[in-house]
This record gives sequence, structure tokens and C-alpha cells, in this order.
Amino acid sequence: AIFGAMSIVWDREFGFLKEVLVAPIDRWAVAVGKALGGTTQAMIQGLILLVLAPFVGVKLSVLTVLAIIPLAAVLAFGLASFGVMLASMMKSLQGFQVVMNFLMMPMFFLSGALFPLTGLPGWMTVLTRLDPASYGIDPLRRVVLSDSGLSSAVVDRLGLTINGHVLPIPLEVGVMLAFGVVLLGIAVVMFQRRD
Repeated sequence: AIFGAMSIVWDREFGFLKEVLVAPIDRWAVAVGKALGGTTQAMIQGLILLVLAPFVGVKLSVLTVLAIIPLAAVLAFGLASFGVMLASMMKSLQGFQVVMNFLMMPMFFLSGALFPLTGLPGWMTVLTRLDPASYGIDPLRRVVLSDSGLSSAVVDRLGLTINGHVLPIPLEVGVMLAFGVVLLGIAVVMFQRRD
């Protein structure tokens, strides 16, 4: 989702963005359209993975898949908005790629997508709680693990906690949604200021 915004930098570098920005549409529509386009692209890729999951031994019920889809959409929207916000500030494609890799790798590794967020050193625990992707990954993990037959106590222990309290999924979704809306708002402001 986040790399979908690369086209903004590409268009700016080759002059196409100026033509888009002088079109008879509001500039905010360009930013929102890019974010929603990135979200849609990520959702299509995610749905392909969900379809392929049974072929690699991942058993998901229909209810689990139906729960995953909106959670994945919120995560994709947050990351796409992050990409659009960064792309609205960048002038070169190479610079965008460097910044994205510099930011995305730590966000990905600290999100809990690769390992549980429990038992980490204190400093790393703080970083995982500051990583917005953690709030998008954790609900997905909890939904998938709850379908695997693990007890809810075990699933909660593997999830995101603050001061020992398990965060409810609606709160995590709200944090991720707020992250996406705020960053998209910043991107809209940046697009309004573009010359």
C-alpha cells in the first residue's frame, strides 16, 4: 500500500503531476484518490493471498476471512496515507525510495508481523507501541490465531498490551484509522500548497 504513492513522485519528476494539478478538480481529490487507489491495490493483493492460504496449509473459516477484510482495509488505508503524505513532500524518486525503505523496514520489523510482541527488551517494547503498523497487524494476528484453536488467553498474551492491559481490537482499529486520516489530511494540505 505504501509504495503505491511512488507514482506521485514519478509524476512530479516527469512533469505529469503539474498537468493533473491544473485539471478542473480539487487538489485534495488527487491525494485522496491516490490513498484510496493504494488501499484498493493492497486489498487486491491481500485477497489473492487469502485465496492462496489454504494451498499452503493455512486453514481459515469464512467468518475469519470476513473479519480479516475490513481489518486489512484499515491497515492498507493507514499505510497508503503514510505513503501519499511522504510522496507529497518528496521531489525525486530515488529520495522517496530511500526514505521509504529507511522507514518501512523498522515499521515492518517492529509491527509484530514476524514475531510476537511479548518478552521484548523494554526499549524495543516502547518502539513497538510507537509503531502505528503494530495497531494494524495485531488485530489481524488475533483474528487469525483465534481461528486456529488457541485459547483467547493465549491469543491475548501474544498481542499488543500497554501496561499489561490487552488493547481491544476496536481501539487498535481506531488508532490505525486515526493514523491514516491524520496523514491523509497532511497530504491534502501538502497538495494544496504544491506549485
